[in-house]
Amino acid sequence: MGLTIVEKIFSKASHGKAEAGDIVVADVDYAMAHDGTGPLAIEAFRNFGAKKVWDKERVILVIDHNSPSDFEELSTLHELMRGFAKEQRIKLYDVGEGVCHQLMPEQGFVRPGSVVVGADSHTCTYGALGAFSTGLGSSDIAAVFLSGKLWFRVPETMKLILKGKLPPMVAPKDVILHLIGKIGADGATYKSVEFSGPLTKEMPIDGRLTMCNMAVEMGAKDGIVEPDEKTYQFLRSTRPKEDLSSDRDATYSSVTEYDISRLEPQVACPSMVDNVKTVTEIGKVEIDQAVLGSCTNARVSDLEIAARLLKGKKTSSNVRFLVIPASKAVYMEALKKGYIETLMEAGATVCNPGCGPCCGLHQGILAAGEVAVSTTNRNFVGRMGSPESQIYLASPATVAASALTGVITDPRSL
Repeated sequence: MGLTIVEKIFSKASHGKAEAGDIVVADVDYAMAHDGTGPLAIEAFRNFGAKKVWDKERVILVIDHNSPSDFEELSTLHELMRGFAKEQRIKLYDVGEGVCHQLMPEQGFVRPGSVVVGADSHTCTYGALGAFSTGLGSSDIAAVFLSGKLWFRVPETMKLILKGKLPPMVAPKDVILHLIGKIGADGATYKSVEFSGPLTKEMPIDGRLTMCNMAVEMGAKDGIVEPDEKTYQFLRSTRPKEDLSSDRDATYSSVTEYDISRLEPQVACPSMVDNVKTVTEIGKVEIDQAVLGSCTNARVSDLEIAARLLKGKKTSSNVRFLVIPASKAVYMEALKKGYIETLMEAGATVCNPGCGPCCGLHQGILAAGEVAVSTTNRNFVGRMGSPESQIYLASPATVAASALTGVITDPRSL
């Protein structure tokens, strides 16, 4: 019987054949924590009586959730992380460097076939590069910091075969919202979701990162895409000899095909990510804030489409349009290409790289009664501030179009 990609990765990491349902102890390639989880992980590491991390080159800390700090207690936690990084001689990405889930692939910490864990649920993003990546609690991350290993139950794999071509103004964000709407918020619980098919192969890496980032929103343990030439071009490396594709006779929990050819722009309505409708179904929804940012959609290609739609125009006077590049490198590239200037001339407020208002902690949280449309990944009650606010999730094109008109708008109308 053949193996899926994830089974092959765990077989290598656990030094023996690993199949779905097996409990294995696997070697971890990299472990990451940010300022929302890192201080707890450091505390747990100390409580273990540990003195040194297992490998100073493979532990990464990122300050991105409240970056820069906006109150004294948080500044103290940031200093704790800086002190730990200095003590252990590990890499720390400090204020302004970017969002952890952009930095990890961008800075070369993710390779096809590797096992990467992070103290954040959207660590599943890195499966876009053919890695097994998943989120852990702070205590589990501390155990990895100490030992470089962790136990896992090898997940079953759901295979999603995507066919057709993306229609105009329809993006990978629309595809993943559509899939979550079909599968449900718990439809892939503890599964590995393998994105496959000709449409997936045609997607750029940015699109694959968006898809895998939101796999957790259908309950998945991870999302993954078979690495191909686009993967190795992104990584600036050559294809390895090992086979990182699922075998033809691999066993899946399910195999489902989706034809995306007629897909319309999608919107996840309050207050669940699987409450998905087409942009034409939701009617007139006035907004107070539009957000282009987060680990899901704030890359150069996302800023480009927004700049293209807004060039020479002005955003609605009733809307605050926040643009938050995913990393310093993204920001610099967008500056060179003129996207930042175009967006600011149109009325956007460009913030420093970081998570911004995504988790309701920083830069742009909502007041009671306010409505936002955002490229972020969750729209739960109170996620972006007041529990009496509302969040709609959409693609960068839909968010930019909505910032222009003041209501959630079909970007195809522009």
